[in-house]
Amino acid sequence: MFCWVIQDRLAISERPGGYGRNHRKVRREEELIWLQRHDFTRILSLLDSPHNLSAYDDAGIAHDRIPLGPPDEEPERLGAVYESIARLLDDPSARILVHHEDLGDRVLGAVAGYLLYTGAVQTGPHAVTLVERLTGRELGAAGREVVAVTLDQNLKRADAR
Repeated sequence: MFCWVIQDRLAISERPGGYGRNHRKVRREEELIWLQRHDFTRILSLLDSPHNLSAYDDAGIAHDRIPLGPPDEEPERLGAVYESIARLLDDPSARILVHHEDLGDRVLGAVAGYLLYTGAVQTGPHAVTLVERLTGRELGAAGREVVAVTLDQNLKRADAR
């Protein structure tokens, strides 16, 4: 449950260690070692809860948390998520992992919205198609709603306008 969005720069995944009842401490530790060995510089958690943050501290991996919150709060939160990713990637040596509980609609929608935010793509359908091709997953209603909110709120990086 891992996918590069921008090769060697920006990746998405489920929460290291798996999600919910499938979460295993040993698996989380193995995945954090893998992230360290592959030179990830920061993890951005989109979880509403602080799960894993102390494990990231223990592993010595820098991290931030910007909760996506419930869908009705997305208009207020997505701009902060996009700006944080963009700011982190302004460092040419950055390798960022963005995760949610699972590699599902919310994180896929956020990545599609981020591509719109930066101007890498110009339309919602293009963002959706690109993310579906990258991940091999169909973007469902919740993910498409994130894209719609991004467009409706005209969330764009200042240098992408």
